[in-house]
Amino acid sequence: MAIIWWIIVGLIAGFITGKLMKGSGFGALMDIVVGIVGAVIGGFIMRALGFAGQGGLIYTILVAVVGAVILTLILRLITGNRTANV
Repeated sequence: MAIIWWIIVGLIAGFITGKLMKGSGFGALMDIVVGIVGAVIGGFIMRALGFAGQGGLIYTILVAVVGAVILTLILRLITGNRTANV
């Protein structure tokens, strides 16, 4: 059941990140992957800052979005894709 939770959070975080970053996203599957990896990155950052890892659905999604935004910035710096592909 935990894998379904991670997929749902990843999907939501990836979608929100795509809208925040003004890009067309990476596609449905990669948006989920970016959201999940972003959740891990965001969780690591929040733990390093001293925040507790328990806060419910909204907290989890916000942390995942912060991590996914950071990951997207890094990916765009590496690939050179800094603008929206509209």
